Amino acid sequence: MSTSSVTTATQGAAPPSPGQAADARAALVAALAGQLPAHALLLRDDETTSYECDGLAAYRQRPLAVCLPENEQQVVAVLRACHALGLPVVARGAGTGLSGGALPLAGGVTLSLARLNRIQSIDPVARVALVQSGVRNLAISEAAARHGLYYAPDPSSQIACTIGGNVAENSGGVHCLKYGLTVHNVLQVRGYTVEGEPITVGSLAGDSAGPDLLAAVIGSEGMLMVVTEVVVRLIPRPQLARCIMASFDDLRKAGDAVAGLIAAGIIPAGLEMMDKPMTVAVEAFVHAGYDCEAAAILLCESDGTPEEVAEEIEHMSAVLQGCGATAIAVSRDEAERLRFWSGRKNAFPASGRISPDYYCMDGTIPRKRIADMLQAIQAMEREFDLRCVNVFHAGDGNLHPLILFDANEADQMERAEAFGAKILETCVEMGGSITGEHGVGVEKINSMCVQFSAEEREQFLALRRAFDPDERLNPGKNIPSHARCAEYGRMHVRRGQLPFAELPRF
Repeated sequence: MSTSSVTTATQGAAPPSPGQAADARAALVAALAGQLPAHALLLRDDETTSYECDGLAAYRQRPLAVCLPENEQQVVAVLRACHALGLPVVARGAGTGLSGGALPLAGGVTLSLARLNRIQSIDPVARVALVQSGVRNLAISEAAARHGLYYAPDPSSQIACTIGGNVAENSGGVHCLKYGLTVHNVLQVRGYTVEGEPITVGSLAGDSAGPDLLAAVIGSEGMLMVVTEVVVRLIPRPQLARCIMASFDDLRKAGDAVAGLIAAGIIPAGLEMMDKPMTVAVEAFVHAGYDCEAAAILLCESDGTPEEVAEEIEHMSAVLQGCGATAIAVSRDEAERLRFWSGRKNAFPASGRISPDYYCMDGTIPRKRIADMLQAIQAMEREFDLRCVNVFHAGDGNLHPLILFDANEADQMERAEAFGAKILETCVEMGGSITGEHGVGVEKINSMCVQFSAEEREQFLALRRAFDPDERLNPGKNIPSHARCAEYGRMHVRRGQLPFAELPRF
């Protein structure tokens, strides 16, 4: 399926004609007159082009308009105006998402929350911070550092991504194995419904009455509410952290070592895996000191008191050696530990140096199937005649294959998409999921047909409609229509692949 056809199908309707678009813009300007500063409403193509995609740059679409409110009153004004005019709204943070969750609609408004970027308060006694949704992930830890605290979830884009975007996608990071995802580190979310009515979910107490709506909102990809404030949990900075780099001459040994660490009762602060092509690309980029001869390397981190770290490093090293590690290097100081992690954090830009384009996938499998998945991907490389480099949040089975291609070459983009879809189907076959932390957005909307039945998808829609009856918030994302799934099934049959209805569901 071509990029343009995916984009059009996602919107669910043909883009407005030039005349319709002009009328809609004029009506929006009139509705927001006196409520939103002129500089906070972008209408011209040259102003809105930079908002036409998120980190999934293969899919692009200019919005009808972009609103950049500077306070919550202006957020409410935008939502109420769009609701009155029947205009769909796509909330946007920093635009670092990788699934097209912030892809605009040609007939809709992009609501950028980037200017709501204030840290409202930090309570070092309660160990919480109240922040606006446009605050950068890393900025929270920087502000909390003077209290000896930090915010644990650390996606690779943490220098730029916002907490509102993290809430939308339930982001993780390299330390999520021990410290959890966004959903485990957020206590309360406040914002507004599609009609501009205030809503708060979660509680500053240990639990809140009624259904767990906080868990429903986190990871809902902007379909239930527009988030403006978040209360996050802060934790003490560990006294010490050290990282092991373990080399393996065989992918299966490396995969088995991941399962072996967890089976031994060890929960590393971080547990990441890279295959040889990824390691070579990263080492050439950041010179992290990686073993480029290894078939795969594992990065295993321990943190805590010096005594705890020393004991855990010894235990992890013994398990890794027992699983067939050919070499083990332990960071000698903080600079070397950061250098080890700098390679993992720069895996995506390193891939950009070895290929004109890359397609970053995101799926989850049981830890014991890591080696099986890597071998399956190697077979897919031959099937689709494209290279793939691999990096894993190995501890929780979250894989990030990066499919390398050249969009200027005929049909390579289509082959890359088909390659990615097959990886996700294989995740489901192995008992996993089509996404781990990047979300569904537009990228994986077809793959939702693979993992979930029509009845399950209808329940998802029912929850959505309870918040947004007319489906005006981020429409056409995340949950596919029955017609779309039917067409996806027919496409599989035409390609001679296993019909998605026959795939096992777990």
